[in-house]
Order: sequence, then C-alpha cells, then structure tokens
Amino acid sequence: MSTTATRGETAAPPRDGAALLRSTGLRVTRPRLAVLSALTQHPHADAAEVLSAVRDEQPGVSHQTVYDCLHVLTEAGLVRSIQPAGSTARYEIRRHDNHHHLVCRTCGRVEDVPCRTGTPPCLHPAQDHGFVVDEAEVYYWGLCPACAAEDPAANTPDAQPGGGAAPASTPPSRKKDESLDETA
Repeated sequence: MSTTATRGETAAPPRDGAALLRSTGLRVTRPRLAVLSALTQHPHADAAEVLSAVRDEQPGVSHQTVYDCLHVLTEAGLVRSIQPAGSTARYEIRRHDNHHHLVCRTCGRVEDVPCRTGTPPCLHPAQDHGFVVDEAEVYYWGLCPACAAEDPAANTPDAQPGGGAAPASTPPSRKKDESLDETA
C-alpha cells in the first residue's frame, strides 16, 4: 500500500504517520502523530475526544496544540472534518473511498456508509450552474440500533414524515440536551 497522499486521499489507517506527514510536506511532530493515532483509533471524534485521546499519550499537550494540529491536518487533506446539522465538527482520517455518513438523531453516533456508485461525486445535481462538482456530502439521519431498541415506536418508516427521513435542515435531538434547564 502506498503512503503517498494527494489532497483528499491517504492510506487508511495510517501505518506510518511520519511517512504520511512527510508525503504532504508537513513536519513530523509528536502532537501531529498523536492526533493521527487518535483519529485512527476513534473515527468521527470531535475535538474534545481527540484531545482526551492525545492526552493519554502526551498529558501536557494543550487544547490549542490539538486544535492547530486538526486544522493543519485538515488543510493538508490528511483529515476530513464533517459537521452534521446541529452537531460539533467531527474528524476522520481521509481514505481512498467515497463514503457518506449515517447519524443517529438521539445519541449522535456516526457511521460510514459507502456511496452506491463509488466514484466522486456519486450524486449529481439536476443543474450545476456552471460549477465543476467534485464531491457530494450526504448525511443519512435516523436511529442507531441501540436507540431504536429503546424507542420501538420510532423504529418504523411511518414515524418520520416522508418515510423515515427528516429534512436535512432538521437538527438532531439529543438525549443529553433534555436535561438542560430552560428557565436559566
């Protein structure tokens, strides 16, 4: 497997983080290696989860260092930032594939789902207005198996208008938000 990376494509998972960083012209630093390692072990992690995983390896690393690493790695095309509606940004290692994401409305779990046609963009707009389209970003919303098991009534296509899928502009509900005091 080649570790040569171009913007938007890398080997997955990175077996040799140092070679991966060098292939994009980035300096090899301990924090960058730790961030790549964290994302390999925790795909779809948000910045706080990445920070926690990095601090397991490097207790003294600062918030800012991890945020800077995420920014640099994203700009270099080694990491992809995704941000489903109503969610914080999440990060994943870029791969040689064309995939989208399943997002649980209740717990926020994110899973990869391959694109049916395989080559980017796998979806084409009815009218491109002169754009050269090279990517389609799709989020499928629903309930993960664990959340669906907790709420059997929501586990039917009739539970959502349109046969099981809410409009893309509808932010996910989160159980953890239900405990917030609205009177403050």
